[in-house]
Amino acid sequence: MLPQHSRHCPVLEAGSAAGFMVYAALEPKESFYVSYEGDGVYKFVYYIQMQDGKTTPIFSVTMTLPVGGVGMVKEVVQMMSPAAVTKEAALAVARVFLVPEDMGVPPGAIALRGGWNFRTPEGWDTLYTPIFNMVERPIAPMLIVRVETDWYAHETEFRYVLQPGEGITVSHAIPIGQIVFVPREDVTFRDSTEAEVEEQQRTQSAFIRDKAAAAQTTPYGLTVSPHYLRESRERRDSAKGAQKPDRHD
Repeated sequence: MLPQHSRHCPVLEAGSAAGFMVYAALEPKESFYVSYEGDGVYKFVYYIQMQDGKTTPIFSVTMTLPVGGVGMVKEVVQMMSPAAVTKEAALAVARVFLVPEDMGVPPGAIALRGGWNFRTPEGWDTLYTPIFNMVERPIAPMLIVRVETDWYAHETEFRYVLQPGEGITVSHAIPIGQIVFVPREDVTFRDSTEAEVEEQQRTQSAFIRDKAAAAQTTPYGLTVSPHYLRESRERRDSAKGAQKPDRHD
């Protein structure tokens, strides 16, 4: 119901559209699967779509993190195809899509590397989040990260946390996360004045009344109101019109 319902819910649709989707640096025929096996062991499997259309595993890399986070990461490469690459190339490919240094904290955490890095204007940060309104089960939780990207381009990565036995499949057409650019400024709270409270109550009552008056029933039986969408568009159009410079012929 979410995709269908969101078309009639402008606030839900606007929430999903906030920021930008980020994908892994995959070609259309490439994909990979990363899983957490438990006890600090992670497995990365790289796939290629062959000419017959079948997706075939090429190699896997099993990474075992050191106990207590001290020591080297043990990496074991297993070839699954006669035309597989070298061990060194397989490890290099795995690091294109994963950041082993940021995995394992907390246990089960994986770091998926995005295909793009971002540099923001002065005073703006980048917020790295999971996909908004993605409600299909199961969903791995993700650690939200905010970075000051106005003084250096931070490597884009999304840190999901898996349970033992869980994994994530990533392909060319599936985003791995979402980013939002936010201004870095202090927020000060204060109590509203009596006049402001009265104005808030007045506008809220007017919105409820106008929303109810514009209510419609869709062919699917849903009751929706386009009032918010109409009002929002009118205000944006008015603001854009006011910003246009005067023309002098």
